[in-house]
Amino acid sequence: MNTLSPGDKAPAFELPDQDGNSVSLAQFEGSKKVLVYFYPKAMTPGCTVQACGLRDSKAELDEANLVVLGISPDNSKRLAKFVERDQLNFTLLADEDHAVADAFGVWGLKKFMGKEYDGIHRISFLIDEKGTITHVFNKFKTKEHHDVVLAALND
Repeated sequence: MNTLSPGDKAPAFELPDQDGNSVSLAQFEGSKKVLVYFYPKAMTPGCTVQACGLRDSKAELDEANLVVLGISPDNSKRLAKFVERDQLNFTLLADEDHAVADAFGVWGLKKFMGKEYDGIHRISFLIDEKGTITHVFNKFKTKEHHDVVLAALND
């Protein structure tokens, strides 16, 4: 796993959202900052806490001219259920073949309860209007993720 760093150009990508619409990173270039946050699985406890924190911070994130894109290996149908169940107010993207996770360097070996498997590591990237990564968040508690992001935006 070779995770991207601040100063790196964010890889271009296009993925289906929770409604099956195509969303690309390029559509925000020149106009918005983007938080690309990778999470392991929709509707699991940690991922729900993380998503709800971002949902509840929408006003501050909008004020900072930031778009949130959550990416997981789930399909669009599962993502739609997640958005509906938790009334999420940002876009979730389906990276079923984990190609985008690979490009960002967040797909790799994980360990859980003595088992090893490949999966998405919970890492987020703050990308500026020019498509350059300005911050990488990889050490945070799910319930504090939104606070860490807001603090970086206010630097």
